[in-house]
This record gives sequence, C-alpha cells and structure tokens, in this order.
Amino acid sequence: MFYSFIRIVARVIVFVINGNAHYLNKEKLPEGNYILVGPHRAWFDMIYFALGAAPKKFSFMAKEELFKNSILRYILLHANAFPVDRKNPGPSVIKTPVNWLKKRDLSLIMFPSGTRHSQSLKGGVLLIARLAGVPIVPAVYQGPTTMKDLLKRKKVTVAFGDPITINSRKKLTDEQQQMILQEITSSFKKLDTQINPNYVYIDKSKS
Repeated sequence: MFYSFIRIVARVIVFVINGNAHYLNKEKLPEGNYILVGPHRAWFDMIYFALGAAPKKFSFMAKEELFKNSILRYILLHANAFPVDRKNPGPSVIKTPVNWLKKRDLSLIMFPSGTRHSQSLKGGVLLIARLAGVPIVPAVYQGPTTMKDLLKRKKVTVAFGDPITINSRKKLTDEQQQMILQEITSSFKKLDTQINPNYVYIDKSKS
C-alpha cells in the first residue's frame, strides 16, 4: 500500500515539475519479476524507470547512510529499499534481492555501474539474476540530469529493451559473464540510438 501511495505522489510531483515524460517499448517488459538495469545518469532516473514500468512494483538498493535518519529510514523501508554498505558489501547484497525476487511480487532496479559517475558494468546483477532465475531488462534514460534542467520541462524519454535470460542451472564462466555484460552494454547503445542517434551523455557533476 505504501509503495503504491508513494508512486502516486511521485507521479504527481514529476508531472508538476516536468510533465514531459515519454516511455518507449513498454510491451517488452516481461510478466513476473525481473531486474531492470540501466546506466545511472541522474539521481532521479530511478523514479522515471519505476514510473515507466508501472504497475510493476520494485525494490531498490540504497546506501546504508540514508537509513540513519529515522524518518527517511521509515520511508525507504516501506518503499521496498534495503541498505547496502558500499565500502564493505556483505552477503546480504546478494541474498536480500534474490530472496525478494523469488518470494515477493517485486522486481528490482539496479545500476550495474554502481554510481551515476561510472560507466563500467559490474557482475553482481548477473549473479542475482542467475540465482533468482529472473531475466534482465535493459533500460536507458535520456533527459535532464539536474533538477534545474528538469524544472525547465525539457523532454524526458525512457526506453526499455529486450529481456536477457541467464541459465540459472549453470555457473557462469568469466567469458560468459563478459559476453552478457557486453550484450547489456550493446542494448544500452541500441536504445540510446532509438531515442536519439546523436545522444551523448555528459556528466555535469564533472564539468
């Protein structure tokens, strides 16, 4: 209930602030649970991913520092977020999302690069997908990367790609992992081209 309420509130706020969001290829989103992955380009792109894939509900990873505030902790926990120690990630980083994907009607949003300032993919998403037996769905966000530009009502576009299935019965070799990660990267590029062939991501935080 709380997640549904928060999603309604987020949709209203996003519409009032920007009101220029577009979602492509929603028909490619599979039935059942899956892991939605994308390059992290803005602190609010996760919100657009979740809104675009509705009515599906999602869980999220959030840095553990955010859970120290009691009010924010309450909101995060009831919005299906779970804490992650980025410096010393423990077994729960894998066990929690795998358990939720298997036993709850919740998909997962992950950014394989870890932060919006890194473009290198990490293999954790592959392990979670294999253990949970769910597909990986690539997605990309194109649009404002700062609140200032978002308020200017610049166009926001989210595109979803074809699901990528991993054989849950076989252990992935290093070579297979690299092939799947390359497939995900290629899917990101394909989706970016679909939205705008001339798109180039610029990290304004480093400008």
